[in-house]
Amino acid sequence: MDDLTSIRRSLQLLCLISIFVTAYFAKDLVLPVLMGVLLALTLSPLARTMGRMGIPSTVSAVLLVGMTGFAALIVIGGSAGTVALWSDELPQMRNQIQAKLAGVTDTVETVRRATEEVEKISKPEGSPEEVVVKQPGLIDNAMSTGVKIGGTLAVTLILAMFLLASGNMFYVKLVQSFQTLTGKKRALAAVYDVEQRVSRYLLTITIINACLGVCVGSFLWVLGLPAAHIFGVAAFLLNFLPYIGGVIGAVIVGAYALITFDSVGYALLAPLGYQILTGVEGQVVTPWLVGKRLELNTVAVFLTVVLWGWLWGIPGALIAVPFLVVFKVVCENVTALQIFSNFLDNRTEPLNDDMTEETRAT
Repeated sequence: MDDLTSIRRSLQLLCLISIFVTAYFAKDLVLPVLMGVLLALTLSPLARTMGRMGIPSTVSAVLLVGMTGFAALIVIGGSAGTVALWSDELPQMRNQIQAKLAGVTDTVETVRRATEEVEKISKPEGSPEEVVVKQPGLIDNAMSTGVKIGGTLAVTLILAMFLLASGNMFYVKLVQSFQTLTGKKRALAAVYDVEQRVSRYLLTITIINACLGVCVGSFLWVLGLPAAHIFGVAAFLLNFLPYIGGVIGAVIVGAYALITFDSVGYALLAPLGYQILTGVEGQVVTPWLVGKRLELNTVAVFLTVVLWGWLWGIPGALIAVPFLVVFKVVCENVTALQIFSNFLDNRTEPLNDDMTEETRAT
């Protein structure tokens, strides 16, 4: 019996490792599929509302996905020109930041030169010289990135449209796969609960992040920062990265403000306001609107972001938390996985006196 248990656990561990290995090497395939499912879940409440109004699921799917794609194209088109201009001016921007922070950069430069001198001393004579591999140019990288983003966006939108247009087809097929009436009812209740809670969460978080982006862009526009709308879009996207997204956005805004404004004190108002807005959103708005039921503990969120960021880079880090929410809700509705849901939950129940005394005795 112990041998069978060990074999079973070993197989489960191997399956888990194979899943992550597959996800790592099949990023270009799995990522748009996962994003399409998340988008379909986000838009499903709107699709159901349109269905109750008598609009066919196919028409509602085309309208919702079409509006989403149109909004994405407007954002990308409106930001592409400025981002391309910034990429050409990166050396000049770096020099301006170094001039504003001359004291700090001088210290860093001194440390760097000292490190180089130590490396020269420790390097033996006659050692082979390093071969520098020429990296692709900026234009080639931009073209490659644009093609990948375009392909991922297209697959995501098309898959989401097909899922929304299918209506309840997959639910019916899931119910038909169970033999007993009890199993059918339990599966249908679980599926509807997953869809309802996850769709509400994703739609709510998306709306909150969009409002945050508008607030950040408006604040930076009032300060007089050029291209404030681009930083609003960045705030919308980075806010899907809990804890570290706000810090990254504040650093970027602060660096650009140092270049733009003559006064360092006035420039620091931009990242300070950014941090205040993200703090109010994270500590007040989101907990109030989302509620306690879908809150996740900090350790689980941080480790999930690190894991998916390591697997898929920035896109993986952005979808890490929505994916974790989906996983948590699924675990709550599957008896065998409820232990994982308990670990992911942010709520705790205090130990009673009997449990405390028993633990101490043990």
